[in-house]
Amino acid sequence: MLTVDFELLGIGPGARVIDVGCGAGRHSFEAYRRGADVVAFDQNAADLADVDVMFQAIAEAGEAPDYAKAETVRGDALDLPYGAGEFDVVIASEILEHVLHDTQAIAELVRVLRPGGVLAVTVPRWLPERICWALSDEYHANEGGHVRIYRADELRNKITAKGVRYIHQEFTHALHSPFWWLKCAVGVSRDQHPLVRAYHRMLVWDMFSAPPLTRVIERLLNPLVGKSVVLYFAKPVGGR
Repeated sequence: MLTVDFELLGIGPGARVIDVGCGAGRHSFEAYRRGADVVAFDQNAADLADVDVMFQAIAEAGEAPDYAKAETVRGDALDLPYGAGEFDVVIASEILEHVLHDTQAIAELVRVLRPGGVLAVTVPRWLPERICWALSDEYHANEGGHVRIYRADELRNKITAKGVRYIHQEFTHALHSPFWWLKCAVGVSRDQHPLVRAYHRMLVWDMFSAPPLTRVIERLLNPLVGKSVVLYFAKPVGGR
């Protein structure tokens, strides 16, 4: 399940892409399949080990072009181990809400992006996230949990202040908002609760089946209760 719209990123053969805070690797895998040279970057060694296994499986199955490259790198988003302008596309999906020093992380995302390149940032949307916080402390008040709730305009201003141009904004994953409200209401760790299990089965079915009805429903609901806000930026060329 992708949060970022890859049609807006312009990823083609040989594009250099870094997925900062890659987690389970969903965006890294899509970039790899599209022929990019991908760095899946995270601080969690266990997640990166799983991502590396999947990279190998994609290659062995012939799902990525032979010329594409993929690697996992462990490190700190506050100090990316790359030079300025090394990447054509930078993705940071659902990580800034976890980072205490978010302005430093944003500066690093912009620094490693080449002039003319595209930055995609996603975070939980204000209203669905505020409901989750109101329903459950367990949802956010834990090690590695969410440290803030963003308003879209606040985050947009923080990012453009680092020297990139705002392109586009969208909301996505509306069907996931009620799922998280339900989990927060019954207990975040209660994955086996009957209602949670039933809703999760529906989400998995929807993800793999993509029936037209739920696609239409989600598109209609995204502007209202989309779980994530996605922001796209371009780094100016020649200071423009």
